[in-house]
Amino acid sequence: MKKLTTYFLLCLFPFAQAIATDTEQLKQNSRAAAKALGGELKGVLQASMKASGPVKSLSVCRDSAPAIASKVSASKGLEVGRTSLKYRNANNKPDAWETAVLQKFEQRKAMGEAADKLEFSEVTEHNGNKVFRYMKAIPTGDVCLKCHGSNIAEPIKAELDKLYPGDRARDFSKGDIRGAFTVIHPL
Repeated sequence: MKKLTTYFLLCLFPFAQAIATDTEQLKQNSRAAAKALGGELKGVLQASMKASGPVKSLSVCRDSAPAIASKVSASKGLEVGRTSLKYRNANNKPDAWETAVLQKFEQRKAMGEAADKLEFSEVTEHNGNKVFRYMKAIPTGDVCLKCHGSNIAEPIKAELDKLYPGDRARDFSKGDIRGAFTVIHPL
């Protein structure tokens, strides 16, 4: 019986290696997709902030971010987006899996891990399908505080209230976990 178990495990070993390799490739693809979304969004937002200031740039986040996420998703063949425990746009509300991961990110940060290093991935089910899911934390930087901090200028507050009724994405401090990039890769 012991020989049979050993033989069975040895037969499965190559498959286990292939699954681990595939998972690592999926993680690399997901990292690249999150980086593409973050890079493009940051570039568009910085250009708008420089040209028009923060009040007019709020519409960039509202209007351009979903379009950029759709473009990156289509080009990568994945579902790519952003979410947060304290979301501004109700379309970015985290699902149960994302909520659990974001809560784990907060725990890991509280234990001393740097917010910019936090990531998590696993093979799981989503909408009844087997998928690879990935999340990468987005740390709050200085520029984020203009619209997401605790000392937001009145003209920005007024525009936020107009564009985002029920906004929850305020009162962040530098280094907080602002949210996360989220990637779903169908298997």
